[in-house]
Amino acid sequence: MKKRLFLLPLLTAMLLNGCAAPSPAKNQALHGEINQLNQQVNQLTRQADALEQQNQLNSHSSQGAWLLAAANTRVELKSLAGPLMLTLTRIEPEASGTRALLTLRSADDRPLQSLRMQVEWGELDGVTGKPLSAGALSQTIEVRNTLLPKAEQPIPLRLSGVTPEQLGYVRVHDVEPLN
Repeated sequence: MKKRLFLLPLLTAMLLNGCAAPSPAKNQALHGEINQLNQQVNQLTRQADALEQQNQLNSHSSQGAWLLAAANTRVELKSLAGPLMLTLTRIEPEASGTRALLTLRSADDRPLQSLRMQVEWGELDGVTGKPLSAGALSQTIEVRNTLLPKAEQPIPLRLSGVTPEQLGYVRVHDVEPLN
């Protein structure tokens, strides 16, 4: 009986030790996870804000499509060459500015013939979030092959004059078939 009474405080101490505060290593790991979650929430918030702004720009545009760098989503463009789905990805620094990948595909079940389009890019106003026309640059892009339905055509872009951090938008407009 005395042996059992001796074990009771020992077992109680062991149980209470398991309920004690986490070790400093566990606290550090928990803080690391919390910081990572905060970064993910901030990134998703920026993306949601950009998506909302992109949708607003496109809803007020009958000519062309706006792609905001931070939105990271597809945009549909109705053009003379046919309906297109556009995506802007792989935004990276380059010596003279920014390199990005514009991917397009037919938005319906018909193939797209060769086409020409204007691509404009620039910064967004830090206060209003609207595109700044001052300092905007543009180039003409030609796609000289037939694009089958559901097939994607990657188009590498060299966007001079802005760093990836400064790049606010890419606007694709005046899309027309090549003869």
